[in-house]
Amino acid sequence: MRFPINDTTPIRFAGPLPAACDVVVVGGGVMGVMTAWFLAGRGVKVTLCEKGRIAGEQSSRNWGWIRQQGRDFSELPIMMESMRIWQSLSQEIGEGLGFRQEGVLYLARTEREVAGFEAWRKRAVEMGLSLDMLSGSEVAARLKGSVKPWTAGLFTPSDARAEPWAAVPLLAEGAARRGAVIVEGCAVRTLDLAAGRVAGVVTDRGRIACERVVVAGGAWSSLFLRASGVHIPQLAVLASVAATEPMAEVFAGNACDDDFAFRRRADGGYSIAPGGGHDFHVGPDAFRNLLDFLPVLKKDWRSASFRPAAPKGFPDAWTTRRRWSAEDVTPFERMRILNPAPNMARIGAVQAHFAKAFPALGRPSLRAAWAGMIDTMPDVVPVIDHAARIPGLTIATGLSGHGFGIGPGMGRVVADLVEGRDTGHDLTRFRLSRFSDGTKLEPGPSL
Repeated sequence: MRFPINDTTPIRFAGPLPAACDVVVVGGGVMGVMTAWFLAGRGVKVTLCEKGRIAGEQSSRNWGWIRQQGRDFSELPIMMESMRIWQSLSQEIGEGLGFRQEGVLYLARTEREVAGFEAWRKRAVEMGLSLDMLSGSEVAARLKGSVKPWTAGLFTPSDARAEPWAAVPLLAEGAARRGAVIVEGCAVRTLDLAAGRVAGVVTDRGRIACERVVVAGGAWSSLFLRASGVHIPQLAVLASVAATEPMAEVFAGNACDDDFAFRRRADGGYSIAPGGGHDFHVGPDAFRNLLDFLPVLKKDWRSASFRPAAPKGFPDAWTTRRRWSAEDVTPFERMRILNPAPNMARIGAVQAHFAKAFPALGRPSLRAAWAGMIDTMPDVVPVIDHAARIPGLTIATGLSGHGFGIGPGMGRVVADLVEGRDTGHDLTRFRLSRFSDGTKLEPGPSL
């Protein structure tokens, strides 16, 4: 097994590129794949263009958690629907997804953490989610061999896990069977506009005529949209993850505290990561969007390590081009897959925390380590909306590290949005205009 997906991964979806279709989806992460899945299932002629590989970026680099627990309450109904979709996908596609409902366990050491868990639990129960507050002794009973003095835990038994580097390409295969055209190694350079509305896209492999476009480009969305005059205050943070060699099982599900997080994998190892820490590269967008991000920075600034500049070619690197024509080679072609180096100091700290919590296992040996760029918004919830200034353009981005689990549900919602159907959910919190209409931005839960 090689994980995550990278530019040495063979192309699995080669097109061919059609001259025309109904909808073009830009971006082959879980958001774009599931939007194409639902559109194709309704008979819509949809083409998904991915500049690198399906799930080549954050969709294969995440923790593999499928969680309802700790969600923003505007996301929670969609996530609960997404869990039901994951269940049906597992039945349709099979064991290859790695989908297993073994639960998510959040671990608390302080009374303040317990109070935050309890406040979130109370409202979530009112919304129909079943979950439990565990005592310290109950936590110790669930985590075999643990010695860390956790005082309580919040546990959602119906939460799940899957293998992201396997699952998303399998979902793409399912979308293709439904009729979606998927083209890897195909960078969308620009929107093609006529009289101010979408008339198609121009890719590095040719033009596709269409009347509707969905931008689901993850960390690249802001750069792509800005070139067409649409601004979203999006930044990207670097999150490091590692895979251990096979180890004895201490817990079959997913668990975390402030120091470390872990998930049992299908191969008998664990995916481990910092519980809340990440790295941020300062670039032009950091200054441009500073005022929008101040609330979340004030709330969570201790968890970030700031770096002076992003590596060459990254979306917010100082030297990355912000303007180009349809004939130019764009940043999306110059960097087909965003493949940042992990912060090995953070990974080393996670290994130490894991060994301290489970001394009988000792320091876990690593099979691999990697990092991904999480596209995030100032209030830590996505933009799911039409772009009012460009008819035919829909934005589905900024899932803020929540995308893998909620992707199937959001894909269904975005497909309805594109077709002008009732989505069945209140999308007010996800509207694009919240960044310009004077709305006070309130960051979602930091559980």
